[in-house]
Amino acid sequence: MRIRHSPDRTAEQLTARWSSGADEVGEAGAAREAEGNGGNRARSGGFGRLGRLGRFGPRRPRKSGKPGKRTGLRRLFSWRKVLAGVIALCALVTGSFTVLYFAIDIPRANDLAKAQSNVYLFSDGSRLARTGEINRETVPLGRVPEGVRHAFVAAENKDFYSDSGVSLSGTARGILSTLTGQGTQGGSTITQQYVKNYYLSQEQTVTRKVKELVISLKVDRHNSKDDILAGYLNSSYYGRLAYGIQAAARAYYGKEVEDLSVEQGAYLAALLQAPSQYDWAIAAPAAKELVQQRWGYVLDNMVEEGWLDKDARQQMRFPVPVTGRLGAGLAGQTGYLVDAARRELTASGISEQELAGGGWRITLTIEPDKQKALEQAVKAADGDTGPKAPSGAAEPDPDRQTGAVSVDPRNGHIVALYGGRDYTSHYLSNATRADYQAGPTFEPVSYAALMEAKQDSGKESGPAQIRRTAADLGIDPDAAGFSTPGATSLGLMGVSPMEMAGVYASFKHAGKKVTPSIVKSARRDDAGTHLAGAVGGQAIDPRTAELVSSYLTFSPGGTAGRRDGFISVAPGSSKQNVTAASGPSDDRKAEWFIGAGPELVTTIALFGEDAKSKKQVTLRNTGKGNSERIWTQYTQQALGDRFAPEPEVTPGSADETAGGYRQP
Repeated sequence: MRIRHSPDRTAEQLTARWSSGADEVGEAGAAREAEGNGGNRARSGGFGRLGRLGRFGPRRPRKSGKPGKRTGLRRLFSWRKVLAGVIALCALVTGSFTVLYFAIDIPRANDLAKAQSNVYLFSDGSRLARTGEINRETVPLGRVPEGVRHAFVAAENKDFYSDSGVSLSGTARGILSTLTGQGTQGGSTITQQYVKNYYLSQEQTVTRKVKELVISLKVDRHNSKDDILAGYLNSSYYGRLAYGIQAAARAYYGKEVEDLSVEQGAYLAALLQAPSQYDWAIAAPAAKELVQQRWGYVLDNMVEEGWLDKDARQQMRFPVPVTGRLGAGLAGQTGYLVDAARRELTASGISEQELAGGGWRITLTIEPDKQKALEQAVKAADGDTGPKAPSGAAEPDPDRQTGAVSVDPRNGHIVALYGGRDYTSHYLSNATRADYQAGPTFEPVSYAALMEAKQDSGKESGPAQIRRTAADLGIDPDAAGFSTPGATSLGLMGVSPMEMAGVYASFKHAGKKVTPSIVKSARRDDAGTHLAGAVGGQAIDPRTAELVSSYLTFSPGGTAGRRDGFISVAPGSSKQNVTAASGPSDDRKAEWFIGAGPELVTTIALFGEDAKSKKQVTLRNTGKGNSERIWTQYTQQALGDRFAPEPEVTPGSADETAGGYRQP
């Protein structure tokens, strides 16, 4: 008897089967299929169809593409393909490293005693100086006190005694920074630094870093940790032309290495991070704070590693290094010029170790005639009564220091610089130090901030806006006193003559940031080094720069005079105006004069410094035009016929003006 099913009834049954008995039917259909009787499927009628439905179960609709095939990224990146790619990559890296490991041998040590000199040239190609004297004496590790050894390990590589000699993460960061042009990056182990100093060059290339990694692994296997540490201590550069810890002990503390205390050893260990920046004799206030923090970090690490008693650590005080002396080749202004160039090069990414390795030909932007004119002007003001000394020259004052920087605002080149009486006896450059107050010369920055605030939002500017504008113009926002109440209105923050020259040059360059630069080019082995341009992006709106200049400047046909500490000098037959700002700082420890023209922006600063203690003291005879006289004599010699001021006006006369000049 044939059973008939209506379509509706059949659909109801199929639905019921799927929801309750599909599994059973599916199993029955699978069993019949396993019997191998194809006809059974035909004779099964409706149950055969249900069996097939039960076998496959309900299907979900596919979104797109052909049934059963992956599309898009799933087809290209299946987990099998990804796994195979990872395995292949690992095999390639492992194989390549294995080949390199056996191909690269430990080379012969480089000979620092035969290192080439660095040649420094004036802008016209004439020679300024040749440096490269190597001050080094190798000592066995036994002469280095154990506490001093531990200080270096605590500073650079706490896991030195247990590691394999390399830091893969640090090396990877170094390679990445080299490829992206970000300069030197830390993270290397003591072994890697020793290999770089003792076996390899200081160049920042991927090839050198790979060699460093391979050789470090081999050195760690073949040499004892004591041998590696001894090599590291003896090959490192500590600044002051000192290679090795023995030379450093003499240069900074005037003693033999075995006589160093733990505190002194911790300072030398902290010094390696930035020898020139952390040299106490020339360090800026911010750098002194940083090196003291790193000194404390070294000692705290020693306590953490069990190398120093906690109570002893609490009683330790920072050991201030001695001043020391340098060779005669850097006497006078030469050392200040070389030091400024070295600082600029290290800021560009060249390490001090690399510079100390020698072979560099460095051309400065300094123009010999202008440099000579500046030196003569300062010498005359310091008491030299030679033929070029102006009337009213000051008497010699041992407690007065002079710093000066002259910049071409069109390109940011430093054409002349005066850092002090003699670099060999006064390391700290008065041209770059930033520990004296800016005084009234800071007011144009406040005025610029006011203009920026009004143009942006129509509101008055506050201390935050002034600090932001100052930083945009190149003043260090971390300088001493910058956060002091009233600092931005009274000029109580510390600035350097070089920074102020850059600020006024920015005003003259339509508001573009001018960072004074002293290095024209630097080459080694016929390869040049990339240097950042002295003129950067827009620091302030061009309209602001124009307003500041117009606020300070009078037309040549007008009357010269003072306006809140600012003087405009119309230089005789010259068609150019010179915007000038002058005056003593609020504490009377500094006196400034800044003259800004279209060809030269020159900062003259007089600082009160006790000749013996080197502490800041009040200047004698401030406000007597000492800084103005230096500026006038220098500018007249530097520009010649393009600058011809009228004779100085006698104080108290009817023609007297605030700046000691009168309009023709």
